[in-house]
Amino acid sequence: MLSWLPRASIAQEIPTDYQIKAKYLEKFGKFIQWPDTIFAQTNTPMCIGIFGGGAGVPASRDVEFVSTLQNLAARDTVNGHPVTTILIKAAPDLRCCQIVFIPATMKTQQKEILDEIKNENLPILTVGESDDFCADGGMVQFVIENQQVHFMIKNEAARAAGLKISSKLLTLAKRAD
Repeated sequence: MLSWLPRASIAQEIPTDYQIKAKYLEKFGKFIQWPDTIFAQTNTPMCIGIFGGGAGVPASRDVEFVSTLQNLAARDTVNGHPVTTILIKAAPDLRCCQIVFIPATMKTQQKEILDEIKNENLPILTVGESDDFCADGGMVQFVIENQQVHFMIKNEAARAAGLKISSKLLTLAKRAD
């Protein structure tokens, strides 16, 4: 029994859904193979972009999410590439990213963003959390089941963008195909 521990300590040890999602985003890059042209130089950073707030104004939760992700990414590399993060305010900003996260706060623009990435044939791993994310053309969708964060993958969408997802990651995911 852990009754001798103060309640605050126990509560602080339980990560939030967004902390877990940030950790997943930071690790996904290790299991994706992009076209050779994406990392032309050995020091080219892998960039994770997070759409924020809608109407160009980041929601405080989105800013907090970016901050959490930046702290994780600053300590890691993906195949030797440093990891950077940006808060995306408009679709043109996503072109420098290898992974793009579209939070539920951007649900009304989700389909339009995914269509732009697809229509421009950009090799970007798209990740979201809305219930219909994969149905709208996204590649990785976070789902909450039994109060735990899981994810499903629509591998067909990733392959169409020129991305190869490792079988190790695919075995951990639910299939959306």
